[in-house]
Amino acid sequence: MRELAKKARAASYELASLSSAIKNKALIMMAEQLEAHSREILIENKKDINANNGLPKALLDRLTLDQGRIRLMSLSLRQVASLADPVGELIKGWARPNGLRIHKVRVPIGVVGIIYESRPNVTSDSIGLCLKSGNVSILRGGKEAINTNRAIYKILSTAARISGIPLNAINFIDTTDRKALRFLLGLSAYVDLLIPRGGEGLIRFIQGHTKIPVIKNYKGVCHTFVDEHADLNMARDICFNAKVSSPGVCNAMETLLIHKGIAKSFLPIMIKRFKDAKVEIRGCPKTRKIIADINKAKEADWYTEYLGLILSVKVVESIDQAVTHINHYGSHHSDAIVTENYENALKFSDRVDSACVYVNASTRFSDGYEFGLGSEIGISTDKIHARGPMALEELTTYKYIIFGNGQIRT
Repeated sequence: MRELAKKARAASYELASLSSAIKNKALIMMAEQLEAHSREILIENKKDINANNGLPKALLDRLTLDQGRIRLMSLSLRQVASLADPVGELIKGWARPNGLRIHKVRVPIGVVGIIYESRPNVTSDSIGLCLKSGNVSILRGGKEAINTNRAIYKILSTAARISGIPLNAINFIDTTDRKALRFLLGLSAYVDLLIPRGGEGLIRFIQGHTKIPVIKNYKGVCHTFVDEHADLNMARDICFNAKVSSPGVCNAMETLLIHKGIAKSFLPIMIKRFKDAKVEIRGCPKTRKIIADINKAKEADWYTEYLGLILSVKVVESIDQAVTHINHYGSHHSDAIVTENYENALKFSDRVDSACVYVNASTRFSDGYEFGLGSEIGISTDKIHARGPMALEELTTYKYIIFGNGQIRT
């Protein structure tokens, strides 16, 4: 592990100065090879599915690949290739009275470790984003997808080397032994950043066992608040999409908040629609007065990321109470208001402390691809150094380059 990290560090200096043309050529070849070798990826993926058929449905869905999902992985690599290269971008430049010219320039972070669980697409997304942003990647996937991840890594790393990418620019920890993870967490001399993607337990474990900076892709306790000034038909469509379209992902709605002024007209139709889709409703006392045949929400429900067809529902007195609830119980991931009132839209977007705040749209759009950023390594719920979709720009830092003509400080 130490030798792998040392070689990764050495490769990072070479990769940082690689041209956009070479990186883009590699990304296109990687996309082509991913589709060309889709059959062998699916064979390996089947091994993982058979070994983990006892997983919850949402986790098994994350693990499963098909031709369509492999095409999307390929498309993501192509889109990253089409985006502007952030490396070398002049963020700001100015001249000092003494003649010094100061340039603030975007540069790669260096060596990035990505630790993730059961999503094989994270392997290709992480490799593509790190490569384009000039970062060396060290990938450590979960045991559930070890065969699939290994196959994707071999295909993409081979294509990268053929395209002129430095050896050791893409690295894969080919073991499920937890000791390897612990060792990686101790390599602060070689690894610049860790990005965990997975459950709360994984993220807390990593934070508690490393001195390497960590950017958290924390759980998604996402809310939709239906304001008293909402278009109720629009609100029902947005809420249904936010909960039902893909309930096992971090940008799915977990709590629905409704203003008391429209609760009696909104909830009966909305909850029937949810029930028809097999969604279990857990409601507050005011919700249960309107709809009696639902379960009682407990205090713990307001904090819970269900990742399934369960929804907490609460009737609130005002937009202020909705904002207070979200900031207290939420995970600062993605939250939405449905309203036709401009002042309420501004109040909500100003006061809700989340990475992504929506007005009249589903929280399901919290995604690098949907934002036009290409793929993303995750949705950061941190405030420093990156927040929201972790795409190309978020995988860079900056340095100052100063041009002079003999100046000395007196």
